[in-house]
Amino acid sequence: MKEEMISVDFCIVGGGLAGLAAALSAARHGAKVALVQDRPVLGGNASSEIRMHVCGAHGEDRRETGIVEELMLDNYYYNKTPNYAMWDAVLYGKAQYQPNLTLVLNASVNAVAMEGNHVKSVRAWQLTTETWITVQAPLFADCSGDAILAHLTGADHRMGREGRGEFNESIAPETADARTMGMSCLFQAREHATPQPFTPFPWANSYSGKDLFWLDGRNVDIYHTNYWWMEIGGMVHSIHDTEKCREELVRIAFGVWDYIKNYAPDRERFANFSLDWQSFLPGKRESRRYCGDVILTQNDIAAEGRFEDLIAYGGWTMDDHFPEGFYRRGHGTIFHPAPSPFGIPYRSLYSRNIANLFCAGRCHSATHSAMSATRVMATCSLMGQAVGTAAAIAARDGLSPRAVYERRIAELQQTLMDDDCWLPWRARAVSGLFREGHVTSTGGEGADFVRNGVDRPWDKCPNAWTGRPGEAVECRFAAESDLSEVRLVFDSDLNRKDPSRNRGQSRLLNMRYYRGLDDAPFAPPATLVRDFRIETLAADGTWHRAAECRENFQRLVRVPVQARACGVRIVPEATWGADTARIFAFEAR
Repeated sequence: MKEEMISVDFCIVGGGLAGLAAALSAARHGAKVALVQDRPVLGGNASSEIRMHVCGAHGEDRRETGIVEELMLDNYYYNKTPNYAMWDAVLYGKAQYQPNLTLVLNASVNAVAMEGNHVKSVRAWQLTTETWITVQAPLFADCSGDAILAHLTGADHRMGREGRGEFNESIAPETADARTMGMSCLFQAREHATPQPFTPFPWANSYSGKDLFWLDGRNVDIYHTNYWWMEIGGMVHSIHDTEKCREELVRIAFGVWDYIKNYAPDRERFANFSLDWQSFLPGKRESRRYCGDVILTQNDIAAEGRFEDLIAYGGWTMDDHFPEGFYRRGHGTIFHPAPSPFGIPYRSLYSRNIANLFCAGRCHSATHSAMSATRVMATCSLMGQAVGTAAAIAARDGLSPRAVYERRIAELQQTLMDDDCWLPWRARAVSGLFREGHVTSTGGEGADFVRNGVDRPWDKCPNAWTGRPGEAVECRFAAESDLSEVRLVFDSDLNRKDPSRNRGQSRLLNMRYYRGLDDAPFAPPATLVRDFRIETLAADGTWHRAAECRENFQRLVRVPVQARACGVRIVPEATWGADTARIFAFEAR
């Protein structure tokens, strides 16, 4: 068999949204990174292999930004139809063509080399090339979902539900057990112009009449559900029994589709739908979880998680699925209230006993109850970006994950905010040029908001300049200065809605539940600034064009500007459809 050795600063195992965000962030901040993924595609539960839409924080202006928003906006621009092949390509391209990042696909990590409490290397079998790949690094992160490195390294971890008394969690069961939330094999339907009959397989489960409707609160309406409730596995081992669960889930899925097409009382509504895709890879909700220096609990979430080392936030409810899943009589989940937002501490993102091991995603350090809120993918992506940024700092300064908390936490927080990761209850530090300069506008209102360090509406404050295309925001400096960059944050409409027919959720997702004939194409949000120019003020009082951008479709934009100037201004020239332009942040450095 072939052998291959890779040496990097930081190795990430698992290429879901948490792992992808960690890899991109670390590489962009100068670390040499390897991302090892056991599948041919990235995105984990969001990929074409599973097709769960990306969920995140509830509430107005709570949508996650940073890398996850960058991915969403890329998808709206390139994936106009939309379809999952293009979504996969968006994620793949980000990693494959990111400098400093080595992408290793179809490679399953199954061994580690340790030196004391440090991971020295991981070993993976790449099926497609019949190659054993060893990755050496001073720093590792487990973003695998199943926390494979916890098992292999001896890292402290948990699996199952804590008893109510251990952390005084009111929603926990009375006594601890090994039960988890289950896994699902989803399907997608496609609408056609003519009726599409369905003949069931003889091996599929059969549901007719009312025997499916003991599933109280779980409907079969194509327009209103993605069939998350086709869920089992919580009563058995959520890793070792996955293949048995997959077999039963596929039987269930084809049986449910047979019911929709041939037995449901309103089946005529769905006569023109065909089964477009069926998953044969279960999407998991829960398995192993690390034990970090902090184990996030229900009570932490209820208290809004106002940690000193806040590095990400959640805002999903504590969505605790019953272990019985599909076979439970009654509703499949309980949505226990949770504030939006609630903070997540950095100390829950590394192992407490393996010195160089980060963790992010659903396997981070949390109780079962808390993880029921933090497991959704947009939240996982924020955790991944925090881990990647922390790893870049650690690699630069020769620090452990814990030492980043002890010595660099303020830098980590500021870097995340500078990369458009909103941290509730905190403001981003603004450059001295803009802090000390004089900010005005030629029209609109709220010019001074562009330097207040809060890059979204918050606490009833718009935190943005709003003006018409052609109007400008400018800053005149206290003294002539050398410029290298202009940083901008535009309005990507954090409350954007799907214009297509009712899809159960009005919120515009990364992908849709089903393919309909009247699907509106994806496009960049109308509120985004599409075309703009940057001008600099010379010592003689004249303005000069320093840069221009056409067809921008991103929220966070960094524009290189090499000039010696007494001031700078931005002139938005066009949006993607809105009458006004909104700018949350504008500063020169």
